[in-house]
Amino acid sequence: MSSSPSAPHPLAARRSGALAGRVRAPGDKSISHRAFIFGLLAIGETAIEGVLEGEDVLRTAAAVRALGARVERLAPGRWRVAGAGLGSLMAPRAPLDFGNAGTGSRLMMGVVGGHAVTALFDGDASLRKRPMRRILDPLVLMGARVREEAEGGRCPILLQGTAEPAPIEYRTPVASAQIKSAVLLAGLNSPGRTTVIETEASRDHTEKMLAHFGAAVQVEPFGADGRRVVLEGRPRLRPARVVVPADPSSAAFPIVAALIAPGSDIVVEGVMTNPLRSGLLTTLLEMGARIEVLDERNEGGETVADLRVRASDLKGVDVPAARAPSMIDEYPALAVAASFAHGTTRMRGLHELRVKESDRLSAVAAGLAANGVAARIEGDDLIVEGTGAPPPGGGLVATHLDHRIAMSFLVMGLAAERAVTVDDDTMIATSFPTFRPLMAALGADLR
Repeated sequence: MSSSPSAPHPLAARRSGALAGRVRAPGDKSISHRAFIFGLLAIGETAIEGVLEGEDVLRTAAAVRALGARVERLAPGRWRVAGAGLGSLMAPRAPLDFGNAGTGSRLMMGVVGGHAVTALFDGDASLRKRPMRRILDPLVLMGARVREEAEGGRCPILLQGTAEPAPIEYRTPVASAQIKSAVLLAGLNSPGRTTVIETEASRDHTEKMLAHFGAAVQVEPFGADGRRVVLEGRPRLRPARVVVPADPSSAAFPIVAALIAPGSDIVVEGVMTNPLRSGLLTTLLEMGARIEVLDERNEGGETVADLRVRASDLKGVDVPAARAPSMIDEYPALAVAASFAHGTTRMRGLHELRVKESDRLSAVAAGLAANGVAARIEGDDLIVEGTGAPPPGGGLVATHLDHRIAMSFLVMGLAAERAVTVDDDTMIATSFPTFRPLMAALGADLR
């Protein structure tokens, strides 16, 4: 699987009228990555259902295979991973090419850092720009060695793991599930107890999956908004069936589209409603969104529900910085919703958006401006001035190889006065390979 760039493929979205129907967003990307990784580290066969078969997750599956697991696709969305267990990784024969997969590469650095193998991590031009030092620093404290790295701690990175990762107590510098997960995954093969402290709670999928696979992990409050996670090293991880819920970050696009397209009434099925992932839902409800939570239930250790979404008259709100970890990937879609709302929406504390697949903060502001929306950046805040009417549209949006920028502005085009064009849609496949047919099934005009 090569990371060589393909030719850009522009795509436009035009005003489409009311959206209607029932759809299910792709499987959650965060859960899909982790399911493959835990399948590698467990002894025996792990069955996974509802896998997001986007390029990012497939890169993680390929890395799991390269590290010694038997990985088999049984049917669309159904996979089987046969792992040899902790301490039994094979050294990969070739570089681990993660393409655009920031989550997959960073979590796998934790796995490699806690094992006696050496691996070269690499990816596409976008991944090579993303900071990895925040992941590598705690791994070095645990005994791993960075043999080679590009300037600023970026890929390509040659990482030499250790057979005896030191048990450490680590306080994360920012609220990041990727940093926390890398430390915990390295700590799995430690002879002692690994502790991660975060002053702001980040996504807890790794902790839940650790328990699902039989590890002893304790989670307790720390301060006003934080958590302390304690993992006992060297458990015998047992294979466990994983049912992947629908990804709330992907569900954001049909949800926002239905809110802004007049007359729309849709249902998005099986969306994860984990409180640490539901910041967008909370914010849209504050804005006056007509969203009903139906049939809330438990699937694969996560809470899910069907969401009925109808076109709504939205109002601007102030989004607190403390909410950012629960919706960090959804801000581009929220900014689009804000451009249709009455009044000002201020999204606070978005420094993490500067180090995603692109500088999302700048990319969103530029995309809004290109389509006639008044928006500005103040420090780490994004301020969007909505008029309560559809934006003019008509702009060409630079996506910077970022799938969420592409999808967000295509959603804008479905209800803007004029078509909105993105300069490239090819990278959408990294997280939402069925985006175009799913949106078309609801009545969206994308061409």
